[in-house]
Amino acid sequence: MRVLHLLFMVLLVCLLPLPGFSKDITNPVSCFRNKGACVPFACAARQRQVGTCGLHGLRCCRKK
Repeated sequence: MRVLHLLFMVLLVCLLPLPGFSKDITNPVSCFRNKGACVPFACAARQRQVGTCGLHGLRCCRKK
């Protein structure tokens, strides 16, 4: 029974961050899949903010 719960959780985690169906990036998995990086402060000069990483103050930045 625990194996089924584990498989269900893996499936749920894999299906939640669907970056192609959302307008904004709102979690770290979507950020990394879109070739971004989560940074705690403002994005660097050569980067632009493309979303947030879900936690307070973290931004998803990607090269321009």
